[in-house]
Amino acid sequence: MGFRVVPAAYVLLIDADARVLLQLREGTGYRDGFWAAAAAGHVEAGETVHAAACREAAEEVGVTVDEADLVPLTTMHRTHGNGRGIDERVDFFFTCRRWSGEPRTMEPDKSAGLRWYALDALPDPVVPHEKHVLDGLAAGDLPVITAFGFR
Repeated sequence: MGFRVVPAAYVLLIDADARVLLQLREGTGYRDGFWAAAAAGHVEAGETVHAAACREAAEEVGVTVDEADLVPLTTMHRTHGNGRGIDERVDFFFTCRRWSGEPRTMEPDKSAGLRWYALDALPDPVVPHEKHVLDGLAAGDLPVITAFGFR
């Protein structure tokens, strides 16, 4: 069998004050107790990454995002280095500064809440690979393609 990766879409909602919306993970089984992008998830079969990003924004925070408002930020090739297929990833990160609706917790069984944070004042802890992206966004030096978790 050939090498496979799991694709995921991340939408970093950025408000007029240049703050990012994060959610506190809870009840997911992965990085519970960590802050993370408010809208993110796997790309489903037959779905474009743009469609996945818009779907996740609606499902997780109840906002409508137009694909035209998604600004590509970086693509991250990521591994946990454990050989498990589920832990081999390609993550597509977008920023979005325009949406309709008021962000709110749509999946209370997976989130302990939402909060806006300045990029230079992030909470602790943030999911490590997402913190890498947020720090790069804040510094203005994030490469178009990044790798995370490799030796």
